[in-house]
Amino acid sequence: MFVGVSAGFGILALVGGAWGLRKFLKKRKVTKRKKKFFKRNGGLLLQQKLNTREGNVETTRIFSSRELEKATENFSENRVLGHGGQGTVYKGMLLDGRTVAVKKSKVVDEDKLQEFINEVVILSQINHRHVVKLLGCCLETEVPTLVYEFIINGSLFKHIHEESDDYAMVWGMRLRVAVDVAGALSYLHYFATSPIYHRDIKSANILLDEKYRAKVADFGTSRSITIDQTHWTTVVSGTVGYVDPEYYRSSQYTDKSDVYSFGVILAELITGDKPVVMLQNTQEIISLAEHFKVAMKERRLSDIMDARIKDDCKPKQVTAVANLALKCLSSKGKKRPNMREVFTELERICTTPEDSKVVHIHIDEEDEEEEEDEVRNMISKGDSLSIGMTAPAFSIDASPSSSDVEPLFPRLTW
Repeated sequence: MFVGVSAGFGILALVGGAWGLRKFLKKRKVTKRKKKFFKRNGGLLLQQKLNTREGNVETTRIFSSRELEKATENFSENRVLGHGGQGTVYKGMLLDGRTVAVKKSKVVDEDKLQEFINEVVILSQINHRHVVKLLGCCLETEVPTLVYEFIINGSLFKHIHEESDDYAMVWGMRLRVAVDVAGALSYLHYFATSPIYHRDIKSANILLDEKYRAKVADFGTSRSITIDQTHWTTVVSGTVGYVDPEYYRSSQYTDKSDVYSFGVILAELITGDKPVVMLQNTQEIISLAEHFKVAMKERRLSDIMDARIKDDCKPKQVTAVANLALKCLSSKGKKRPNMREVFTELERICTTPEDSKVVHIHIDEEDEEEEEDEVRNMISKGDSLSIGMTAPAFSIDASPSSSDVEPLFPRLTW
């Protein structure tokens, strides 16, 4: 009997030991995988870059994969805020009670990893109330993950272009959004540690908080440059309808390229149209910028104005913003104002009496005809460029942009 009991204990000890060893080996394997992913995801390089950067770096932290799994209920489908060509965004709740947006990328190739590192480094430098705040990142998973503050009211694109009975964007709200975004871009261009060009400014990358104040998001394709640089030569990327034709032609991205994209957003706010439109009379597909400039040239602003703002807007105020948009959309970058000038002008428009005189802008027809050809060519070749489409007004095959995911956008109002 004693022998039997001893044998039983021996078997239990053996089973327990085997179970413990298996658990230990599994844990060691998981730890090894996490270290492997951390290294492959550029963790060492990212830490080095963050440590050598000035600015708001101390607020950017590294999250463990376990923390984010708990925050998102193991990345549950019920937590999904939005899908896109580059990944998925989840709503999460941290242990300290903060609601966050967790951006999990699909891709793991070297180019995208560099883009990920770039986004973290750039956002770690920025501390502005109208720029989405990066809280941290996780590098222990197969694909790198970013953690942002949660922006409850979604993208400007959704509010302008999707019918909703919940909230109507009146003119005053649209003008305030324009001022917020212009202020953020002015800060990025002139007051950040180093000048930062966003390179994918569009209404889908403008998010609205609980007070419907705007925040600029998605810095995956952004570039920080030295003070003495005036442009960045690169493969053309961006979103059809927002891409600066001069950049498309020369592959040189400047601060004035961001200005052009912002001009398209101003046109969206005024007209309610998407960045690429189909003309009803001819079924021709053209850019909103081209459509807007033709209407302005023919003094038909009232014809293209969004019907939803006609009753509550100040006509001269809208005309002043339209004239500013026209300047931003000039075919030549040197003729466009810089973002500091745009911001100042928008603030002036907000405080100018309605009875003040509005001066209409003259359009250089020769320059604009040349640009129209370039824009049409850009739209027709959208599938052969590194250019994506954001909720287009028509169906076309195009490779997704770096910001095909609409980060932080909730499907519903939470």
